Formats: sequence, structure tokens, C-alpha cells
Amino acid sequence: MNLSKHISKSLIIAGAMVISSVSFAGNEDRAGSAGASELLINPWARSSGWADAGVSSVKGLEAMFINVAGLSYADKTELSFTRTNWLSKLAGISINNFGLAQRVGETAVIGLSFTSMSFGDIDITTTELPEGGLGTFRPRYSNINLAFSKQFSSSISGGLGVKLVSESITNAKASGVAFDAGIRYVTGENEKIKFAISLKNVGGPMTFSGDGLNLDIVNSATGNPISMVQRVSAFELPSLLSIGASYDILINEANKVTLAGAFTSNSFTKDQFRFGANYSLETSKANFSLKAGYVFEKGILKKETRTSALTGFTGGMSVMFPMGDSKSPIGIDYAYRASVFGGIHTIGARVSLK
Repeated sequence: MNLSKHISKSLIIAGAMVISSVSFAGNEDRAGSAGASELLINPWARSSGWADAGVSSVKGLEAMFINVAGLSYADKTELSFTRTNWLSKLAGISINNFGLAQRVGETAVIGLSFTSMSFGDIDITTTELPEGGLGTFRPRYSNINLAFSKQFSSSISGGLGVKLVSESITNAKASGVAFDAGIRYVTGENEKIKFAISLKNVGGPMTFSGDGLNLDIVNSATGNPISMVQRVSAFELPSLLSIGASYDILINEANKVTLAGAFTSNSFTKDQFRFGANYSLETSKANFSLKAGYVFEKGILKKETRTSALTGFTGGMSVMFPMGDSKSPIGIDYAYRASVFGGIHTIGARVSLK
């Protein structure tokens, strides 16, 4: 298949994604009506350090969260692990994330990641014992993400992903399936200019079920116990559409600055504008990068109108150096996100086998 056919197919897919965005247009009146909001939290350090603005420039394993099309730029094998203390240590919420990307040809890559969100021990309470005393339970959120991405040409890449989503406590659970799709286009001298579009978290509604929804009551007329099952409403997934662009400023062979921006249309909350800058220094001995970003949404600048726990500012840094005689690089990443509850810190480690 020649390049023009690839471009035509990509434009058709992109057009369909843009048209579908009409049904996913940002609507703040629907805020809070969706579930599985953990799908909106970026567990990776490098990409979250500049506010998820790199929709068009993200590469490798981390692209599975922002734009799956960038997964096709992974090395032969990539392994990464990150840990996040979400909404400060006082909240007791931690996010553990592990991922693996494996090249399966010259132009195709398969990725797999697992994310687990833990809330620690919470006291069990009832209407009779509102202060607890019955022990504790542990809510757990997790999702498994499987993705495939391919470079159709030197300029165009695309990808698809499927996520298995699970939310559970001791006696109730909800599960569902969500799909991601993305396209990336590279152009300009030295591939300085990049554009991308990403559609995420598209899937059917989820519903809780389990023994925790059973209610035992006593019939006042007969005195006999009655077991009832409470009906619960289904909830939608937090679908969104992101469109992004980036530009590389090549200072010299070793130094580069990347400026990136993205617009995110959320189907169940306010739309967002993301801005980021990434400085990178590449030498024969090590690679270093420093990044910063900001997420803007309506009302975020004032305490009285802010509806998000995140206040917008992000930052981070990464360092990567060869490991032993194999020369396979190992990297350490750090990201910071500002919130009303204190700083959110993400630390990660990764290994690339070329």
C-alpha cells in the first residue's frame, strides 16, 4: 500500500474521531456523573511532568496513557515502574504502575501495563455503629491496558488500546471495558513539527454488584426476616478527546527544547488547555531532561470557583544513562503536580533494551 493510501486512511479515521467528539463535548453540568475517574490520572512520571501536554510528542511505553500512537516509537523492549502518592501522603492513597513494551517488527509495538490504586485501611461502619469498631476494609481500583501501535510511514503512526477496569471493596465490585485510539503526524525539517489526536476511555457503562448491595430487614407484620437486593444505577466512563501539537527548537546537536500544547474535551467535566515545555540534553554518557507545564480550565485560578483538587502547575526531571557493558540505558524519572492538598509526587524507573 502506497503512502497516499496510508494518509487517506489516517485522515478518514481522524475525521471519524473528530465527528465523534460532538457526543463527547465538554459539559461541566455533567461533572460528577461519570465513574472510574481513576482513568483520568496519569500514573507515569515523564509525561505528567509537563502537564500531559505531549499528546503529539510522547514516545514509547508512556504513550499508552496519553496517545497510544506514540507507542510505536518504543525501543526493542521497554520496562518501567512508577509509584505515586496521590493527593499528598495525608490522604493515604498510592498508585503503583508497571508497564512493558515489546517491538514485534520493524514498525509495530505491543504494550501492556497494569495500574493499581490503593486507599489504605478504612474503618467499617454501620447505621448502628457509625464510629466503627468492626474492623477495616480496603477499596481497590485497578486497570489492565493492552495496546498495539504501528508506524505506517515515516510521518504517520496510529494505535489502538483496550483497558479492563475494575473497582472493588470486600463485598461489591464493578468492572468494564474501555477503548483508546490515537493518530500522530510528523512533518517539517528534522521532524520538528508534530500533530496528534487521541480518543480515550470509550466504553459501555459500569454497574456495582455483590453481597454488599443486599439488605436484611424484618417484616413488621410477621416478624420474619426479608433479604432485599438494592438497585444501583450504572455509571458512564470519563470519555475524552485530545488534540495536540508540538515544536522542537534545536539549539545544537546536544540541546533541544520542545514546546507542546493540547486541548482536551471532557465528556463529563470542564474542557482543559494543557501547555508544556521540555528541555533535553543528550550526551554520549547520559541524557537529562527538565520539564514544566500547566493545565488550565474554567475557574481554576480562583479558590471560590475551582472544582478540581489540582491547581494546574506541574514539573519534573529525568536522567538516563548506560547500564554496564550492554549499554542498555536505565532511567530515573520524577514528576510533581500541585494540588490543594499538597504536592503530588511520582517517582519511576525504566530500562530500555535496544
